[in-house]
Amino acid sequence: MPTSKKLWIAGWVISALMALVLMGPSAMSKLTEWEGKEKAFEHSGFTVDLMKKIGILEVLIAVVYLIPQCSFLGAILITGYLGGAVVTDLRVGESFIAPIIIGVLVWVGLALRRPEIWRLALGRGSVSKG
Repeated sequence: MPTSKKLWIAGWVISALMALVLMGPSAMSKLTEWEGKEKAFEHSGFTVDLMKKIGILEVLIAVVYLIPQCSFLGAILITGYLGGAVVTDLRVGESFIAPIIIGVLVWVGLALRRPEIWRLALGRGSVSKG
């Protein structure tokens, strides 16, 4: 198997894992009922109703990320979403490392699937001037 094929597969594995993180424990904690949910979300400054909407958004952008033709847009949307998570974590004094790691892995997964992302990230993309 050529290296590029192995990298492409690795990219899909990373991408699928990141989508599962977003659609799994993260979104499900917002969409399912559990003891202490209202108090936990109140601590972050959100109502349960708003968190349900955020959970639905989280699932939708993860799905967009997994659609090959929409994956770049999905990565941008996930980055914005995770930026909000970082700000919320900073505001309430919690660790903000997890959303940053997820964001980096989202882009690494995409770049392994679509090598042109590396060229864009490193400033070597072909941009027509004129």
